[in-house]
Amino acid sequence: MALKSTIYKAELSVADIDRGYYRDHALTIARHPSETDERMMVRVLAFALHANDALEFGRGLSTEDEPDVWRTDLTGAIERWIDVGLPDEREVRKACGRAREVYVLAYGGRAVELWWHGVREKLERQERLAVSEVPIEASRALAQLAGRSMRLQVTIQDGHVFIADGATSILVELRALKAMSIAR
Repeated sequence: MALKSTIYKAELSVADIDRGYYRDHALTIARHPSETDERMMVRVLAFALHANDALEFGRGLSTEDEPDVWRTDLTGAIERWIDVGLPDEREVRKACGRAREVYVLAYGGRAVELWWHGVREKLERQERLAVSEVPIEASRALAQLAGRSMRLQVTIQDGHVFIADGATSILVELRALKAMSIAR
């Protein structure tokens, strides 16, 4: 018998001063049985960084050819494809051919450095791609905020991301590994 996803709920308040975006989002997050708290919370971070009324979570780890988070236009064309973790380089290149913008939010400490060393040469040529690293301390701290019902406030200013749940506040300073090379 297949294990079912666990459902998490999050009330996410986003104040993105850099983009002038201020909204609340009621999120339902399906956590695959093999997914860790850390990965789930990095998905929530990815949502907050790209928050938009049309942004939604993909179907999860068990679904190929679908990102962790994405935004489509009214015709179904993929505007923004967002993956977290250390995705396969071929899958990232394929996503660059399908979406207007592709973002990878890598996490995992030393594993990120090893992954990037192995895929950098091929991914550097992708104009529609941006890759950032979430420091290991931040991703582990985010995992501590995970709960079946969450209330999170995210403030983004000057590239700094502050995430709070009322009791704990975390600073996430993303490290850019590759910037997008086409005008957005």
